[in-house]
Amino acid sequence: MGARVSGENALKPAAQRVVAAAQAIGLDIQVHTMSQSTRTAEEAAAACGCAVAQIVKSLVFRGKDSGKPYLLLVSGANRVNEKAVAATIGEVLTRPDAHYVREVTGFAIGGIPPFGHVTPLATYMDRDLLNYDVVWAAAGTPETVFPTSPAELRDKLRAQVISVT
Repeated sequence: MGARVSGENALKPAAQRVVAAAQAIGLDIQVHTMSQSTRTAEEAAAACGCAVAQIVKSLVFRGKDSGKPYLLLVSGANRVNEKAVAATIGEVLTRPDAHYVREVTGFAIGGIPPFGHVTPLATYMDRDLLNYDVVWAAAGTPETVFPTSPAELRDKLRAQVISVT
């Protein structure tokens, strides 16, 4: 298994880390470097030519009592109902600042991939992502993305599928 790159430029170090992390979990990805920003779900959908719902938002939350980081892989069309997700996870969630997110993931907001983080993260996947054959996720920078099967992503990450809305 290997990763393939498309786009004009060689991959930045952050995207190279995503490629290596994909290989480590046995996920074959093709990273695309876009000429436009993919920082938001709307921007990513426009760049990828897909529905906003097919964009994987990698959102980091922090347990209010434990301080534990949680990763939610959310459909770009959905907003997280923090109270409902907290009830499922068993802990009140808080939204950490950008410094904390970079500290636990190794990536800046707008380019956080679903794997390859510096800290192991409990990972939960929005069940709505499974409605699609292909979804697009960030590949470490605000202009790199990769398509993948949501079912394969779930399986490789051992993500718990939940309702986030």
